[in-house]
Amino acid sequence: MSIRKVKFAPGEYYHIYNRGNDKRIIFHDNGDHNHFIKLLYLSNSKRNIKIRDISKNIFDFDRENLLVYIGAYCLMPNHFHLVLTEIEEGGVSKFMQKLSTAYSMYYNTKYQKTGSLFQGKFKSEYANNDRYLKYLFSYVHLNPIKIIKKDWKEKGIGDKKSAIDFLGKYKYSSYLDYMGENRNEKHLLNREAFPSYFPTKAIFNKEIFEWLSFKE
Repeated sequence: MSIRKVKFAPGEYYHIYNRGNDKRIIFHDNGDHNHFIKLLYLSNSKRNIKIRDISKNIFDFDRENLLVYIGAYCLMPNHFHLVLTEIEEGGVSKFMQKLSTAYSMYYNTKYQKTGSLFQGKFKSEYANNDRYLKYLFSYVHLNPIKIIKKDWKEKGIGDKKSAIDFLGKYKYSSYLDYMGENRNEKHLLNREAFPSYFPTKAIFNKEIFEWLSFKE
């Protein structure tokens, strides 16, 4: 049994991520993305809650006791990113076990697959200083640009306006929530549990634009 190098502790901050086994696509369509996002919300509870048991808007459902606080997230075609902190000891592991199991069951049933969907256990990095934690919010939210320009970090983005426009249309991250869009997915986030790096959307947008301009 492999031993996890990162030890989770309440009140500390972590970058959590995982990808499809053999880098396979794990989100094929809007339904897959939306199902995972709903599971992000429902898995974050000490209760065992199933989507099929909820008749109203899922994001209005009272989960009662949470396992983690989520600060940011992003879904990519073959992987996902989360920035979170656990509330009580064991919260991260329990949350990720529930999330990964539920989505794997959904995916394998829908696509008639068997075996492991994800590439082993989820990966984690400890945000052990303020500078790195702040950077993670830009890193996670800028990930979708790889969809339109895979090597932008190495070669620069060029047309930053098009990149920003693309981010503004990409629904599968918390970018739109930080930009002040009023949508149900905002209930996934617990921003008050994280440092207030971006108290306004203007400050957040400035940070994103500066990282886009990093290579210039």
